Amino acid sequence: MAWRCSGRTNADLIANMHTARIITSDKVVQAMSKVDRINYVTHKSEAYQDSPQSIGYGATISAPHMASSSYFFFIDSNHAHAIEHLLDFLGPGNRVLDVGSGSGYLCAVLHHLVPGGVVVGIDHIPELVDWSKRNLSQDGLDSALDKTEIVIVTGDGRQGYTDFAKYDAIHVGAAAPTIPQQLVDQLKSPGRMFIPVGTFSQQIIQVDKDENGKVTKKNLMGVMYVPLTDAERQQRGY
Repeated sequence: MAWRCSGRTNADLIANMHTARIITSDKVVQAMSKVDRINYVTHKSEAYQDSPQSIGYGATISAPHMASSSYFFFIDSNHAHAIEHLLDFLGPGNRVLDVGSGSGYLCAVLHHLVPGGVVVGIDHIPELVDWSKRNLSQDGLDSALDKTEIVIVTGDGRQGYTDFAKYDAIHVGAAAPTIPQQLVDQLKSPGRMFIPVGTFSQQIIQVDKDENGKVTKKNLMGVMYVPLTDAERQQRGY
């Protein structure tokens, strides 16, 4: 089971998730193996525990397995499962937007899946933005930051980020009451978004835009996320 996938090293953690079939794609295994979780957590001794950790400012880094299978998860962000659902839109030269990028961990993993492309992380907490840049640098991604292959910005993710739009894939790490139209508008044709939607009752929704611009939506699973809100509400506990 997911919560039994903890390891002594990053390699152990990912191997255990792969063995448990929580991660099913070799591409995801390879990308996650290149990103050492210890660089993105505050409690280093628990870096390879398959559990979420607080990173301050009302935010967390999720358990590594989060959103890796079709369980009903009580989570505030997601990693492997989201990547697998977006995988068809993650390739060389592609552009990805990560809304609520937090520690920068998911941006790092996505970077390894879109060589020559751009990953934009947006978070409305300036301190987290600064910290995530340091995390990425510590993980050996200075060059990616310098070349704007990874771009981390402060802003309201509900509005997206037009400077690098449109995006092949958009990941949203908090629950919106409804799907923000700005994010749909910033999807390429074709493109895909992975977003939790709802308040008391929440669903992960996969939003697809086809080559003609037609938008379809598919419910993937029930979840419980923190709300996609403004910085002030997040820091005072919503």
